[in-house]
Parts: sequence; C-alpha cells; structure tokens
Amino acid sequence: MQKENPRQVDYPALTAQIRGWAQELGFQAVGINDTDLAAAESGLLEWLALGLHGEMDYMAKHGTKRSRPADLVPGTLRVISVRMNYFPLRARDSWQVLADGDRAFISRYALGRDYHKLMRNRLAQLADQIREAVDGFDGRVFTDSAPVLEVELARKAGLGWRGKHTLLLSREHGSWFFLGEIYLNLPLPADAPQQEHCGTCTRCIEICPTQAIIAPYRLDARRCISYLTIELRGSIPVELRPLIGNRIYGCDDCQLVCPWNSFAQASVEPDFAVRHGLDDVSLAELFAWDDGEFKNKLAGSAIYRIGHEQWLRNIAVALGNAPTSVVAIAALQSRAEHPSVLVREHVAWALERHSPANRQP
Repeated sequence: MQKENPRQVDYPALTAQIRGWAQELGFQAVGINDTDLAAAESGLLEWLALGLHGEMDYMAKHGTKRSRPADLVPGTLRVISVRMNYFPLRARDSWQVLADGDRAFISRYALGRDYHKLMRNRLAQLADQIREAVDGFDGRVFTDSAPVLEVELARKAGLGWRGKHTLLLSREHGSWFFLGEIYLNLPLPADAPQQEHCGTCTRCIEICPTQAIIAPYRLDARRCISYLTIELRGSIPVELRPLIGNRIYGCDDCQLVCPWNSFAQASVEPDFAVRHGLDDVSLAELFAWDDGEFKNKLAGSAIYRIGHEQWLRNIAVALGNAPTSVVAIAALQSRAEHPSVLVREHVAWALERHSPANRQP
C-alpha cells in the first residue's frame, strides 16, 4: 500500500478503513473522539479528593495526565476507542454459582486468559496498518495499562453511555466487553456520543452486595468487592467480609442485573474461553492449591497478578461465608498455621464463623 502524505489524506475515507480493519481484528465496535475531557476531569479530581479510590495510588499518581491525553502522549489529536466482547460462551450460569455457597464465583472476565496481551497485540496490529497507510503517523496503544480515562473516551467516541454503576453500556452489547485505545496524531473526524438509556432504573445500585455505588455514577471503591478481592493487598475490613459471599475474584452483580445485558453476545475469542473449570469449582478445591499449582494453572490469567497469598485470603473469607460443613472446616483448618499472617488472620475469622454460636446455615 502506498503511503499518503498527512496533508493529502482523505480522513473520512481513512476512518472507514480503520473501522474495517478493526472489525477484521475481532473488535466489535470502534469510535473516534477528540482529546477534550475537561468535563470528566473535574469529576475525577473530586473523586480522588474524597479518597474514594482507596489504596489505588496509581489513580492519583499521574495527576491530570489521565484526563489530558496530549499531556500523556504529546502530539495526540484523536483517540481511537475499541470494544471487544469477552463473556465466555459456555460458562455456568452466574446466578447458580452465586447461590451455591460451596462454589467459588470468579468475575466472568477472568475465567479465560488475560485480555491485556491479546488486546494490546490486536491494537498494535491496527496501529501498524494505519502506519503503513499514512506517512508521519505516530501513536501509542493502551489497554488498562496507563493513566487513561477509557470509559469516558469510549463514551465520547459513541461506543455507549456510562451506566449508573460507572461502567460503559451499549444497547447492542450490554457491558460484557473490554476497552482499548490508540492515541494518535491524525485529525480523524470525531464521532458523536450516544444518548443515555438508563432512565429511572437503579437495579445496579440496589443489588450491590456492599452498597459500593453510593450514588448514581459514583462508586466508593473502598467498598467494592472487585477492589477488595483484587486491588486491596492487606486485610479485608471485617464488617465487609460477610457481604462478599462466595466471590473470590471480582464481582459481576451490577452487570448481571442490568437489563441491557440481555442483549449481550458471548465472545468467540478462544482466549476468553473458560480454563480449568473456574466457572464451576468448589472453594475447598481451590483453597487446596499450593503456590506451585496456583502459578501453573493461573499463568496467563488476570488472576495471576494477585498472587497465592491474596488468593488464599479471598477464599478463606468465602469459606467463612459458606454453609457450615465438615469439608469447609477441614479446608480452613488445613491453613490455620499458614506462614502468612494475612492468611492466618482470615482463616481464624472464617473458623470463628463456623463456631457453634455463629454457624452458617
């Protein structure tokens, strides 16, 4: 393909090509927006000032670079936002797993391989195609890997609207998708945002087990189960542990209850297929994994990054919330003398939950 001089590029035609290339690479939607995120910046700074990000120091570390793309990548004129479905095709029904206190619930995005590498590779291929077509193209790709306001960028690019749970929603695909971006120096025509379609619905707010959605469009991450089981490295607050139930990695309740997810489509990406039966496995079985088994089975998984100690901490809490049984108590007792203070503390709490005075039905 012959490269075009940036001054001679037919940008509407190039945009149409980019959409076609993105679809060929497995992205379900692509949108383009400018770099003006001033409206979102004030909300971000207020959220950080209130400390609602908890111990996620990286949210504040880069200041306003998160809301000013050209400060993060000098020369950025536009952002391409893409969307890729992830819901596993053959995962066991989430409500059934959540209703069985002896089973482990893992957020559906984490049942397969880690999406970061796949998304980055596909975005890099898309960037290479643009580079081959236009002389002077410069850009960087991101997938939850830098200070980027990806939901706001996707909203502005017309890929959906922000739901009251703060996630992006699409009329065609609900919210079961990953987002990625290319920051680039080409003045492509920008797309228009979509109209919002949440109306008066508050199901996501009402169902949150820990009431982490403290107001429409406002999340207190410190109460969010995804934060508690993934981002929080230390001890989980005692008052929140019973509310976690059997969720050992992430939480999907606000998505599961959303009416728009009735339109969501399962992913056809092999990498997002369920691995090691993680969609329907007992807590006791996972709690028995030693460090080597954890690393071997979860290599290439998003779960791998929390490490074995945090994995055991999370499952100990879930076992404490499980129905009292010989199996649950035996599993907890097997880790009562674990070398980690963190694990021992959560195991002791869980065993106390199964004492005669506090037994779970």
